[in-house]
Amino acid sequence: MKKMLSLILCLCLAASLLMGLSAQAGAETPPEERDLIILFTSDVHCAVDQGWGYTGLYAVKEKLSRSGNVLLVDCGDAIQGEPIGLLTGGEAIVSIMNVMGYDAAIPGNHEFDYGVEQFLALTEKANYPYLSCNFTKNGEPVLKPWLIKEIGGMKIGFVGVTTPNTIRSSFPRYFQDENGNFIYGFMEDETGEAVYGAVQKAADELRAAGADFVIVLGHLGNESGSSPWMYSDVISHCSGIDAWIDGHSHDSDQVIIKDRDGKDVVRSACGTKLNEIGVLRITREGQISSELFTWASSLPASWLLGLENAASEAVSAETDELNRLLNESAAVTDFDLCMNDPETADSDDKPVRLIRRTETNLGDLCADAFLDQGGADLAIVTGGCIRDDIPKGDISYNDILRVSPYGNNLAVIEVTGRQVLDALEWSVHALPGEFGGFPQVAGLRFEVDLSVDSPCVKDEKGFFDRVDGTMPRRVRSVTVGGQPLDPEKTYTLSSYTYTILDQGDGYTMFDGAKVLQTGEKYNFEVIYRYLTETLGGRVGAGYENPYGDGRIVFVSPES
Repeated sequence: MKKMLSLILCLCLAASLLMGLSAQAGAETPPEERDLIILFTSDVHCAVDQGWGYTGLYAVKEKLSRSGNVLLVDCGDAIQGEPIGLLTGGEAIVSIMNVMGYDAAIPGNHEFDYGVEQFLALTEKANYPYLSCNFTKNGEPVLKPWLIKEIGGMKIGFVGVTTPNTIRSSFPRYFQDENGNFIYGFMEDETGEAVYGAVQKAADELRAAGADFVIVLGHLGNESGSSPWMYSDVISHCSGIDAWIDGHSHDSDQVIIKDRDGKDVVRSACGTKLNEIGVLRITREGQISSELFTWASSLPASWLLGLENAASEAVSAETDELNRLLNESAAVTDFDLCMNDPETADSDDKPVRLIRRTETNLGDLCADAFLDQGGADLAIVTGGCIRDDIPKGDISYNDILRVSPYGNNLAVIEVTGRQVLDALEWSVHALPGEFGGFPQVAGLRFEVDLSVDSPCVKDEKGFFDRVDGTMPRRVRSVTVGGQPLDPEKTYTLSSYTYTILDQGDGYTMFDGAKVLQTGEKYNFEVIYRYLTETLGGRVGAGYENPYGDGRIVFVSPES
């Protein structure tokens, strides 16, 4: 019933919006009396046909352009997040954005996920400028810091600013030279003063160049871990900014915040995945306001409303190419990579699933991928998130998506050895039965004695509560990097956000752990990059045994 009401609401809102825009289009208002509308997107993450989709956005822009002066801008993280971005290095998204007629964009942290050189190549393919006042190479600006657009008799100045957290939330090695020295940067000083100064300088230059209004396109967000570079930090240390359009934190907040001189600044954000279109309105009297056009249905607007336009054609062209790419070979494996037992079947002649109760070579490969891409001391990936075998031969992107179909991300946290011990105890507590939280591990080896009852105590929800200290443990002889695990030592752990941040499968022992990295890489991307980059496109020696290479050993009491 709730889904039906949401669908009906979406249809009503969309119909009302489009009818209203059509009515406006019929009124011939003199150009000098029209308001300026700045449509904006952020954190689209390759959702070309989700929510409003680019097709719905194009329809909205087209309607509004008939009745007023309209600009379209993007606040970053457009080219990463779905296969269409990864397999084309972001080119497919830029091609669609060209058709959309964007007036300006800025790089978010994920614009650099395919490398700095690839991002710079994309800026050459874009028909719109990318702006950033704080992206530098050897201390010098890489992109233009600002731009003036003249429209409807007004001069609108745009400043671009990218979160300094990019240096670690994308791939740090991309910003280094061959000797490991950082040559690219984002003014990531601890005080924030460098970023404040860069934004202020750009705002002052825009005013000197005759801008009537100064709009910042920011990819800073409101996450406390981004301090001192949150949007509120920068606005409160600057002056001369009229409005701030923001991204990065996927919020949809519409707020008024005071600048350094006590002047009100409109700050607006539009969430993620094109579920919302941001709207900044500037009247002829200079009044500024913001709102969102929200699409609340899980069904895309293009399909539900039967929209067809230049954007739908561009999206179709790129997704047709994507489907071809998905079936191309990304790597080759010399062996069957197994989730199921390759030698036995159950009484109904169906595969026997191993991944949730013992080590397998596919589990080893997935764990190795998380260890490699997370740059951690150890990795734990749970069997329940590994969903299909990969047969010997070519590995297509579709094969990788079948193995890891969920939208989880890689996360890296700081943990103590004792937390690791508790996690391992929890991971084997259901044996000999299946458990979705059974671990596949890398950088880590341990033994399990199933003659010992599990000492794990569950809370009222069935989550991990504690290990009963009066009982012996099942897990023993744990090593990390070949050395005995130290319960008092601090380690870095790479895993799914689902497991170590969201208490998936009842893993509560990591609550409150320091988060070093999160949200940068989707699960399927982690595996894809490990296969294609680290392994060079071939799965060979080390993965030949379908039952793994002995990272988890089951022992008897006598052994």
